[in-house]
Amino acid sequence: MTGLFTSEGQYVPVTAIQLGPCVVTQIKTVATDGYNALQLGFGEKKKSRVNKALEGHLKKSGETRFAFLHEVDVNDPSEYGLGQTINIDIFNIGEHIDVTGTTKGRGFSGVIKRHGFHGGKKTHGSHSHRIPGSIGCSAWPAKVIKGKKMPGQFGNTRKTIRNLEIVDIRPEENLILIKGAIPGSRNGIVEIKKPKIAKK
Repeated sequence: MTGLFTSEGQYVPVTAIQLGPCVVTQIKTVATDGYNALQLGFGEKKKSRVNKALEGHLKKSGETRFAFLHEVDVNDPSEYGLGQTINIDIFNIGEHIDVTGTTKGRGFSGVIKRHGFHGGKKTHGSHSHRIPGSIGCSAWPAKVIKGKKMPGQFGNTRKTIRNLEIVDIRPEENLILIKGAIPGSRNGIVEIKKPKIAKK
C-alpha cells in the first residue's frame, strides 16, 4: 500500500496492483464444457518447471509458460481468441471494481483475536482473562447454537471486497491504484472483476 494526494490536497490511501498482461490459454463454452469461461495465464515460469502435459496445453495459446492459471466467467466466449492478451485498458479511472483474494492466515486463534471479544476482568481474583465464557443454553435447547463465536482457524479464506474505486492507472507499468485495502498478503494473487452489485 501507498498513498496519493488529489488535486484538492486530500491524501488517499491506495493499493498498487500489477494487472496483467493476462493471456487467454483456454476457452470454455456451454457446448463443450457445460459453462462459459476463459482460462487466463499470468506470470512466467521456467521450462524445467513445467511438465509435458501442461506444456502441451499452453502451446495452443503460444510459447509462454505461465506461473498462474485461473478461470473467469464471461457471457460470450466467442468475443475472445486463444493467445489473446487482456490488458489494463479494460478498466477506467473512477470506475468501481470487486477484488477477491485469500486473506492472511493467522492460524488457530482465540476469541479475542478472532472475534474481538473484550476479555474478562484482570483484578479481584478473576481467572477468566481470555476465555470465551459460557457457550451453552441451559436445559433448552441444551446444545451449543450453530455459528457460535468460538476459537478456531482465523484467516486463510477467500474474501471479496466490493465496489473499490480505481484512483489511477499506469499502463506503462501495468499498475492499477485502488482506493483502500484489499485481502491478502504482499505479492499475493488477486482477482479483479467488474462490480457484481453496482454502487448506488
